[in-house]
Amino acid sequence: MIHFKNKVNSIFFRNIINLVLLIIVFFFISIKKSEALSHEWVGVPKSEYGEQLWDRQSIKRNEDGSVRVLSKFIPKTKSEITKDILYTMDINCFEKSFRDVDVSIDEANSNFNDLANWQDPNGDKLILGVIGQVCRVEN
Repeated sequence: MIHFKNKVNSIFFRNIINLVLLIIVFFFISIKKSEALSHEWVGVPKSEYGEQLWDRQSIKRNEDGSVRVLSKFIPKTKSEITKDILYTMDINCFEKSFRDVDVSIDEANSNFNDLANWQDPNGDKLILGVIGQVCRVEN
């Protein structure tokens, strides 16, 4: 009977230790996620369609020399259909071109497409503003 009680106590304490370790791990993961979500939004001049912001904290240099940045479009008129849209953009500062490698309405649902085609901004003031500001910061 004493042997059985010791075995039960041993299993109980092992489970408690595992639970405490799991709680600690989840706590640190949630801290990392909250740090990853901090942004330093920079606005470009507004257009008749809305405004475009880019995150100074998200700038990263890609292996091909282009720059990756998180950008947010805020439409002038908002409704259930038109919400803020997040873009992860690659910018080629030399050619003044861009490609949207991810488009989403929140950061949790990312689906990167590193094979997206490079595009000319085609006179879009908001995109040209992001390209100009990001390239000035990066160079």
